Amino acid sequence: MAADQQFPAAIVAIIVEEIGLTHAQVANTVALLQEGATVPFIARYRKEQTGELDEVQIRTIEDRLTYLNELEARRAAILASIAEQGKLTAELQARIAAVRQKTELEDLYLPYKPKRRTKATIARERGLEPLADIIVAQELTVGDPLQVAAPFVDPEREVPSPEAALEGAGHILAERLADDADARAMVRRLTWEQGIMTTRVAADKKEQVTKFEMYYDYREPLKDIPSHRMLAMRRGEKEEVLFLSLEAPQEEILAGLKHRLIRGKSIFGAFLEKVAEDAYKRLIAASIEGELRLQAKDRADEAAITVFARNLRNLLLAPPAGGKRVLGIDPGLRTGSKLAAVDETGRFLEHVTIYPHTGAGRVEQAARELLRLVETHGVAMVAIGNGTAGREMEQFARETLKNLNRQVGVVMVSEAGASVYSASEIAREEFPDLDLTVRGAISIARRLQDPLAELVKVDPKSIGVGQYQHDVNQTMLKKSLDDVVESCVNYVGVDLNTASWALLSYVAGVGPALGKAMVRHRDEQGLFGSRRELLKVPRFGAKAFEQSAGFLRIRGGSHPLDNSAVHPERYPLVERMAADLQVSLEELAQNPLLAERIDLNRYVGDGVGLPTLRDIVEELKKPGRDPRQQFATADFRDDVREIGDLAEGMILQGVVTNVTAFGAFVDIGVHQDGLVHVSHLASRFIKDPNDAVSVGQVVKVKVLSADPQRKRIALSIKEAEGGGGGKPARQKPEQPTTPARKPDLAAAMERAGFRVKRGQ
Repeated sequence: MAADQQFPAAIVAIIVEEIGLTHAQVANTVALLQEGATVPFIARYRKEQTGELDEVQIRTIEDRLTYLNELEARRAAILASIAEQGKLTAELQARIAAVRQKTELEDLYLPYKPKRRTKATIARERGLEPLADIIVAQELTVGDPLQVAAPFVDPEREVPSPEAALEGAGHILAERLADDADARAMVRRLTWEQGIMTTRVAADKKEQVTKFEMYYDYREPLKDIPSHRMLAMRRGEKEEVLFLSLEAPQEEILAGLKHRLIRGKSIFGAFLEKVAEDAYKRLIAASIEGELRLQAKDRADEAAITVFARNLRNLLLAPPAGGKRVLGIDPGLRTGSKLAAVDETGRFLEHVTIYPHTGAGRVEQAARELLRLVETHGVAMVAIGNGTAGREMEQFARETLKNLNRQVGVVMVSEAGASVYSASEIAREEFPDLDLTVRGAISIARRLQDPLAELVKVDPKSIGVGQYQHDVNQTMLKKSLDDVVESCVNYVGVDLNTASWALLSYVAGVGPALGKAMVRHRDEQGLFGSRRELLKVPRFGAKAFEQSAGFLRIRGGSHPLDNSAVHPERYPLVERMAADLQVSLEELAQNPLLAERIDLNRYVGDGVGLPTLRDIVEELKKPGRDPRQQFATADFRDDVREIGDLAEGMILQGVVTNVTAFGAFVDIGVHQDGLVHVSHLASRFIKDPNDAVSVGQVVKVKVLSADPQRKRIALSIKEAEGGGGGKPARQKPEQPTTPARKPDLAAAMERAGFRVKRGQ
């Protein structure tokens, strides 16, 4: 029991040391996590306990807690295994107890780990271990090694000569050296610090043009390889275009191993040098190369996933057009364009198919259908998918709608992932009787209304803002992206009476099963009138209510605070504030000026401090406020629709579609995204492109070059800053609290590993 009590304290101490937070912050956060509290809930509603840690810090604690728990479980298993063998010494136990890295732990376990039958195992079976002990003792300074080995000759045990005896003893010593944790650590360190990753092209691909051309004969220090190049190399290897190898500093490594093995002059000096070489070349080199290649891959994965997560966050937090009736259009040529109208809440109204691009005779009919849908359903905005025929449809829609006596906005919307949604389980549940393409048009319309609410229905990997997303660790990628979606959903808040189960499932403490149960209850019992009614949902218990209630909104509900981020546990506190101001709770919730008069210090106590009180007052000042920025769109030029329409020096507006380690891709309305290299993002030095732009941001760019044949467009934001007209670029979206080489523009897009073509 005492060990159980000390174990969490030891982990807390390690995390405190690693992260640099106070003991109370880490201990309280760990306690909350172990109680089942979610990261968004802790960050928002337990600030006093955590010392106002943000989501990034809380998730870091959560990740380290998981790692250290796994490490401790593995440590216990290893100690038990060694003890069972009767080889656990006090020194070894202490060393294993001090380890904080899994690699180091496995190195210590290696000599005791059950092995398949090796050359050393066979040598031991032949009785050669005593000879190995004599050799490694290095006490003999005169004599002949063969004479020392002669007594171990035993033809019956397949040791026919002194030379064979020495060879077997050498295998034992080589394995001992290869299993030595300190020796492996030295080899690992030197190889990581000085190793060179080399690539060469496969013989049958030498004359072929591939996206891996720059790696046909390439060398780069292992520790310096950026994420996108490491992942590109590995993909080239996977596709059997490239061969990868790691050149280690062999001379320095061998010198280190010999120094560890040879302690002075003895008759076995030359023999032990050969043992060290054998240990490295036969047993250590390939193993360490595999480890370090995996380590470099893990590091590249982490960087790529960070880029993906950041881009996804910016996309999900794109400003919504809001509660307007929208006509979504999934454009097409031969198969026609699918039109679907939705009301202010995204409810599907009607759909038609038009063929404005298949001949002059059908244009007039298509225009009539478009106008009919717009007029019949009071459409305020038209959302057009940016795939094939998107720009043609945009022109057709603008021309058709310009004769209306009211303004109807026409907006291009990214349709990345729309086809994935159309064929998904949730799309089939929502629209079982509709064709996939009609579902896609509905999704496009809803994306304009509220990008977050619609995009949560799509696997994040299909949204098109990632780098080598199919090559990175899929478990790590899924967790990271799920964390981002959860963070964004809870940051914005969710309308309990309109949200899909997919959106509700990301609310803190809910999940898919409860999300579906909430929607079923809403369908069967009617709209929720208050947050408290959640407790009537089957299997929706007190813990789920505690975690989720503050992030759910009810417009026009029975309680005035149900449309705010004030948690129900603090309703009595706000009622006290209203009483002290001599106003009703309804008045306090509806009049922001009253919140200015609240003296926060009067309410400190009973677990409530100034951080929570400040949050409550801010919410009372702006109840139900959407924290996302105001909606804005890019104005694409009508005379620029294809790459061939571009000319060097043009100043255009565009939308950032992807941010990478080397720059950003921008949609300028020509069916192919252009690349703004990091050196062209701003007039100042930019190390991280995310410091300058974000996905969804409207920017002004200058065309540097355009190659229609190779589908490459080079753009500059820096050079556009002083010229051209149009609306100012939208600022980077507000974020929830969570989480350079010389450019070769012609080659960068090929080696980037992105699907940069719109609509893919």
